[in-house]
Amino acid sequence: YIYNQAEVLDFSGPFEVFSTAKRLGADSLNVFLVSESSKPVVARGGFKVLSDYSLQKHPPIDLLIVVGGVHTDEMCKLDIMTWLSSVVSTASEVASVCTGVFLLAQTGLIKGLTVTTHWEDIPDLATRFPDLNVVSNQRWVTSGKFTTSGGISAGIDMSLNIVSKHYGQQLAD
Repeated sequence: YIYNQAEVLDFSGPFEVFSTAKRLGADSLNVFLVSESSKPVVARGGFKVLSDYSLQKHPPIDLLIVVGGVHTDEMCKLDIMTWLSSVVSTASEVASVCTGVFLLAQTGLIKGLTVTTHWEDIPDLATRFPDLNVVSNQRWVTSGKFTTSGGISAGIDMSLNIVSKHYGQQLAD
């Protein structure tokens, strides 16, 4: 899931990991971007992106990755929170990069779980969501079907870890 002011490498890094895995043999992967509408998303730095699908029409999602960026407006959008709750309930796995965890926390679906985020945002996450076990000094953390990561390169590493879990270490390498 991407949105206006999303951090470019938070979505393009994992996108590259999964699309390269598909090209190298993980044929079952269907990698795509979803945004609130069919309008262009303007990510950080003015980077314009056309998502493949909108909230209203997209294929089933087995692995949802919620990216970070300037997330505060997204947290206030009822349609986004409703959509996230719906997809999270049916997805096999859910991951976040950087401050994407704030969106997951806002849904209330990760209460009590151990999570992480970008080191600069650890105190804010712990304060805003005291029902989470927020840890630092971890590139990514997995709690059940949820994996949360730090920012940018940690999201790439987390994605490589997910590829290795499903398709083997050799493909991830």
